[in-house]
Amino acid sequence: LVLERKLVDEVSGWLRVYDDGSVDRTWLGPSEFKFLTDPVPPHEDFIEGVATRDVTIDTNLGLRVRIYMPDHSLDDQCKLPTLLHFHGGGFCISQADWYMYYQMYTKIARSAQAIVISVYLRLAPENPLPAACDDGFLALLWLRSLAKGELHEPWLNDFADFNRVFLIGDSAGANLVHEVSSRAGQVDLSPVRLAGGIPVHPGFFRSVRSNSELEQPETPLLTLVMLDKCIRMALPVGSPEDHPIFCPMGPAVPTMDSLNIPPFLLCVAENDLFKDREMEYYQAMKKANKDVELLINPGMGHSFYLNKIAVDMDPHTGAQTEALIEGIIKFIKRH
Repeated sequence: LVLERKLVDEVSGWLRVYDDGSVDRTWLGPSEFKFLTDPVPPHEDFIEGVATRDVTIDTNLGLRVRIYMPDHSLDDQCKLPTLLHFHGGGFCISQADWYMYYQMYTKIARSAQAIVISVYLRLAPENPLPAACDDGFLALLWLRSLAKGELHEPWLNDFADFNRVFLIGDSAGANLVHEVSSRAGQVDLSPVRLAGGIPVHPGFFRSVRSNSELEQPETPLLTLVMLDKCIRMALPVGSPEDHPIFCPMGPAVPTMDSLNIPPFLLCVAENDLFKDREMEYYQAMKKANKDVELLINPGMGHSFYLNKIAVDMDPHTGAQTEALIEGIIKFIKRH
C-alpha cells in the first residue's frame, strides 16, 4: 500500500514540504533559471584560474565546505586572504555548490587573489535556526584548528593567511556575517584574526513592513511571499518575527555597543526590498561607533549579481557586478 504524501507548505518554484516531514527542493520555477540552481562538481584542476574542492569539517553533522583556490602565480611564500562564505536562500533553500554562487565566487577568488571557503549550511525546515548559525561558527572554529596545526587541509595550511580572515555572505548568509562575527567576538580565535565582515544585501526584517518592502519591485530571486514563507519555516516554533537573526537592531538583542566585531563593508542594492532595514542597521552600527562602510549599487535589486542571465545580458547589471567586486577587493586590501 503506497500512501500519497500530502503537500502541507511550499515556497513556490523552490521547495515543497509534505505531511511526512520530507522536503523536495527540485526547481520548478521558470526553466530558463534552472541552470542557476544546478550543482557544479568540484574540480581540482584550474578552470579559468580557479580550482575547487569539497571537504567535510564535522563528520557528526556531515558538515562540508567548498574551497575555491585561485591559481596564484605569485611566489608561494605569499599567503592569501581567506573569505568564509555563507550562501543565501532564506535559510531554507540553495546549496554552496549551486552555479549562481560558483559563477560569482570563482570571480571573487580570481580577482581578489583570495581563497573562498563556502559552507554547506543546514537548511530549514528540517534544521530550523540557529542550525545555520552554528554551522557558520563551526566553520570559523575549524579554521582556528587548522591555524593551530591541530588539523590539516593542504590548500589552507599551505596558502591561507589566517591573519586575514573575512566573513562574507549573501542575503540570509549576510545575516550570518553579523551573527557569526558577534559570536566570534566572545571567544579567543587566535591565531586566526577576523579582519572584516562583508554582509551583501542582508535579509534584515521586522514584523511591520518597511516602505522599501512595499514599494520596491520583486525579483525572481526574492518576493514578499517567499520572504514570509522562508522566515516562518526557518524560525524555531514560537519565535517572534523580530528575531535577533532577522533583526539584529531590534529590541530582542543586546545593544550594538556591546558587540566586539571587526570592520564591516555593508553592501546594499538601491532597489532592494530589504533596503530600509539595511539602512536602519547601518545607522545603528554607526550610532554604536562601529567601523562600518557602505557600498550602494544604484538601480539594482536584491542579489542582482547572482542572476547570471542579467549579468551577461544587461550592461548596467554587468557593470554594477564589477563595481561590487571591485569594492569588496578594495575593502579586503585595506584590512
